[in-house]
Amino acid sequence: MSRQGEEMDDRRKYEFQKVIEELEQYSGSGTQLVTIYVPEDKQISDVVAHVTQEHSEASNIKSKQTRTAVQDALTSIKDRLRYYDVYPPENGLVLFSGAIDTGGGQTDMVTKVLESPPEPVESFRYHCDSAFLTDPLADMLVDKGLIGLVVLDRREATVGWLKGKRIEAIKSASSLVPGKQRKGGQSAQRFARLRLEAIDNFYQEVAEMANDLFVPYRHDMDGVLVGGPSPTKDEFLDGDYLHHEIQQIVIDKFDVAYTDESGLRELVDAAQDALADHEVMKDKTQMDEFFKELNEGDLATYGFDATRRNLIMGSVDRLLISEDLRKDVVTYECADGTEEYELLDRRKNTPTHKCEDGSEAEVKEREDAIEHLMSIAEERGTETKFISTDFEEGDQLLHAFGGIAGILRYATGV
Repeated sequence: MSRQGEEMDDRRKYEFQKVIEELEQYSGSGTQLVTIYVPEDKQISDVVAHVTQEHSEASNIKSKQTRTAVQDALTSIKDRLRYYDVYPPENGLVLFSGAIDTGGGQTDMVTKVLESPPEPVESFRYHCDSAFLTDPLADMLVDKGLIGLVVLDRREATVGWLKGKRIEAIKSASSLVPGKQRKGGQSAQRFARLRLEAIDNFYQEVAEMANDLFVPYRHDMDGVLVGGPSPTKDEFLDGDYLHHEIQQIVIDKFDVAYTDESGLRELVDAAQDALADHEVMKDKTQMDEFFKELNEGDLATYGFDATRRNLIMGSVDRLLISEDLRKDVVTYECADGTEEYELLDRRKNTPTHKCEDGSEAEVKEREDAIEHLMSIAEERGTETKFISTDFEEGDQLLHAFGGIAGILRYATGV
């Protein structure tokens, strides 16, 4: 994936994350919040027919309030589906609609349609409950990149991918390695030699299978996991059978009992801690460089105002934003036409703002701070990195530096 593609993907994921967080705050007084997941190969006409059928069956709901709310939600969804032709967009659609509680016995109808989620919607799903179903969508946002998987023993091997949270078995092979008991007529020494040769040939076959799959994607991969019994996996890795560029990105090796597709799943389960550490290490590398520049160099910036000014100048190479930053930026316009900015907690109301001449400024715009900064970054060719708070330096970015920092291309004194 190109850098521009990665940045657009990061932005789209953040936009989806914002919607998920909003939807998770909603609740209905009954089972009146409707969620529909539509895969890209599902005809819109079939979805409309299903919604129409559900609308009809909803007339049997005993509670008048719930019945009306469900039917109104389904009508709203049906209206939204009219905007699509034969099939949904790439990766499918997710639709949410329902009467949410707003307090004091009042409700408000909410309808949201999310097009082209980060990963394909795998199957059609209709869900009606007191909360919107967001877990499948949230799972798509778990970013573990592209990980190569290899499981093997001396009789069988399987290679595949971990893409996000999806495990795909791609190739498998069986060996001709003889058992440990030799046949009659063979000397023990000859049998042992033939067995070692067979093991070596099988390891070469497995490596060729893995190299054919992984090497074309080596620059896009985040690493490789290897699983199997001891000493098989150790012999395989210690023997340098893998392509040298693939060998260099092996994250770790793990004991697993199976070497078929179920072995790939067992390998991923065993590697959860290592994968989490691997993701954090990528973020830690960014923060280590930031702190080095902050303490020893002059290519670090932090805080909303300074980072924004550097972004506008085009001097920021990488924009570092905390994944947990939840702020809005308010743009004020003064009588002389100048603009001033203020960073606010998303939950707070917009305050009045005094200009330098003492007059009250006009609120020009209030928007999400991350989207505001990313828009400037994209215009200036600046890369954006979201930093986890699951390690000390990432937590410092949020709490000590306001969740916003940058590594500069050149010193600016700002």
